[in-house]
Amino acid sequence: MNPFHRLFCLALLTAAPAVLATAPVTGAAQESLLIVAEHAPPASMKEGDEVTGRETEKIRDMLGRLAIPYKIEILPWKRAITMAQQQKHTCIYSTSRTPERENLFKWIGPTDEAEWVFVGRADHKFQLRTLDDARSLRIGTYIGDARDEFLRARGFNVEPAPNDASNPKKLLLNRIDLWAVGLRAGASLPTEFAGDKGEIIPLLTFHRVKVYLACHPSVSDTLVERMNVMLDTMRRDGTFAKLERKYSEWEKRK
Repeated sequence: MNPFHRLFCLALLTAAPAVLATAPVTGAAQESLLIVAEHAPPASMKEGDEVTGRETEKIRDMLGRLAIPYKIEILPWKRAITMAQQQKHTCIYSTSRTPERENLFKWIGPTDEAEWVFVGRADHKFQLRTLDDARSLRIGTYIGDARDEFLRARGFNVEPAPNDASNPKKLLLNRIDLWAVGLRAGASLPTEFAGDKGEIIPLLTFHRVKVYLACHPSVSDTLVERMNVMLDTMRRDGTFAKLERKYSEWEKRK
């Protein structure tokens, strides 16, 4: 092989990962995906007829760069996660990656990090220094949520609600002692949950997780790999940082 051919082949090998990351998906891997999420501002939400939000935009950008056809919907969490487990070519975000869920999905991400926090009434009388201190307390969760699964598997007294919106009310009515909340790492409790006079306050961060786009096992390994490579590219090229700044400003305006 002459020196020119040798250099040409080396250049092709060096460029291959980038080509794989950016080239449109073709052939058997050209799958149309149904993407579902719950209403969880500012990560995922509906404004008018448009599904938007910080993690929504990350996922839209990633799918657009790969030319993957998709449809995105906002649904109640229990319905959404059931669909992602049972319906082919369906993915859900923002999904906590836990041991209990590891083998249920194929994972793309992480797209963000979250803290699991116990919040309670500001006038609470009990001490809460560790997770184990919560064993005798009534903990509000909601059906299908990762915090419910995590606490239930460890023998805690959980009282799941059909949706998370009812838990602040239950807390204020003393029907539960704690509410297990998922917050973006470093974020404060949204003002709409804290009450008019700060009646509800964070008490303990009891776990930290990374969140992902979680896909039904029918989604091909090739497509999963392409999506993961593209998300890595977006982290490096500043897309993630740009969107996080955008929604940081959005939260300040709310």
